[in-house]
Amino acid sequence: CLDYAFLKRAFDICFSLGVLILMSPIFALVALIIRLTSPGPVFFLQERVGLNGKPFRMFKFRSMCAAPIAESDTRWTTEGDSRRTRFGAFLRKTSLDELPQFINVLKGEMSVVGPRPERPFFVHKFLEEVTRYNHRHSLKVGITGWAQVNGWRGNTSIEKRIEYDLYYLQNWTFVFDLQIIVMTIFSGLINRNAY
Repeated sequence: CLDYAFLKRAFDICFSLGVLILMSPIFALVALIIRLTSPGPVFFLQERVGLNGKPFRMFKFRSMCAAPIAESDTRWTTEGDSRRTRFGAFLRKTSLDELPQFINVLKGEMSVVGPRPERPFFVHKFLEEVTRYNHRHSLKVGITGWAQVNGWRGNTSIEKRIEYDLYYLQNWTFVFDLQIIVMTIFSGLINRNAY
């Protein structure tokens, strides 16, 4: 629906600008702590797969020790992962590492709500292993999604994530997006599966 697509994009721009402006002191503090507590850049950029399978570079606050790209592109983060910095573990647990993705939203590469973008290595893997996996790429990927607010994030069942992503795909409305945002704020920011 053209009206929905326009409304969703307008909301994404307004919401992201609001978050980036209101959270700018938090951004500055997080950046400073990362710079002071571990060597390496403040931001971590990683290739992800977006709408219609198009790759893009996703922004995150760096939460791990600097390492070769090949390692981060092909390896899951696990509980007690030795690659995390001490502050990085806090960032990941509270989802503060995800805040820079609002820049991706402003650029039009992501939406506030949608299926979470995956790394190309795992997309190729899941395309072969998981039925209807590619259907999730028919919507713009998001910072948060129906699967994530229901606990299916991190090292959890891919099949369940796809089930929830496809439910969102078939039932998305502006009100449903608002519901997911509210659920993210009140229950989804701190998650036991976020390592």
